[in-house]
Amino acid sequence: MCILVADDDPVVREVVRRYLERDGRTVLETGDGRAAHAALTRVGEPDQVELAVLDVMMPEPNGIELCRAIRAGDRPHIPIILLTALGDEDDRILGLEAGADDYVTKPFSPRELALRVASVLRRARGVPVGDQEPLCAGPVTVHPSAQVVLVGDMPMSLTPREFDLLVFLLRNPGRVFSRESLLEQVWGWDFGDLSTVTVHIKRLRAKLGAHHRIDTVWGRGYAWGRTEITAERLDAR
Repeated sequence: MCILVADDDPVVREVVRRYLERDGRTVLETGDGRAAHAALTRVGEPDQVELAVLDVMMPEPNGIELCRAIRAGDRPHIPIILLTALGDEDDRILGLEAGADDYVTKPFSPRELALRVASVLRRARGVPVGDQEPLCAGPVTVHPSAQVVLVGDMPMSLTPREFDLLVFLLRNPGRVFSRESLLEQVWGWDFGDLSTVTVHIKRLRAKLGAHHRIDTVWGRGYAWGRTEITAERLDAR
């Protein structure tokens, strides 16, 4: 298994590779989006890439375009981290909406990127023993150990972060979590851009459609099924 690092700057690739190799990881380097896409789709090789680090500004397809292609292709679940020199919040949100699990803004600390890689992989690889019972909410069923989401009998494709967020909310129905709290408990970050949470909530709602029960509690945060639980309590009075 290896980490794909796609960036048109050979110095960036070399620095990232050295830091990832210090953590015992194997790195596959490419200098543009086309080569990166080929590495992910070549017969016999795609399953060897367990996470992709993509530069937003690399030659075509750029990181955001490639991210969209991956999410719409044969390996929609592969974790993706974007490297971006674009500091504007709208640009970061664009990357998250394309399906990225995380992003790191240039110039960046290589050690921070290595830690982000470790964090995303840790959450993508599995669920602790004892947390593997299926979770059900109406027609939505989640099998944490297999990382499978069903709506009725139909499987649903979620990114690793979307999956983590859904599992967390389903395990805590009715409880309100601020964006800061979700960033810490789902992403494992002590600090970060709160729009990351906002975009993932939006994407999760869109994918679940009419079956989502993610309520916005204004001024406080988000909760799964809070409106329904409150209604039940009122009816019981």
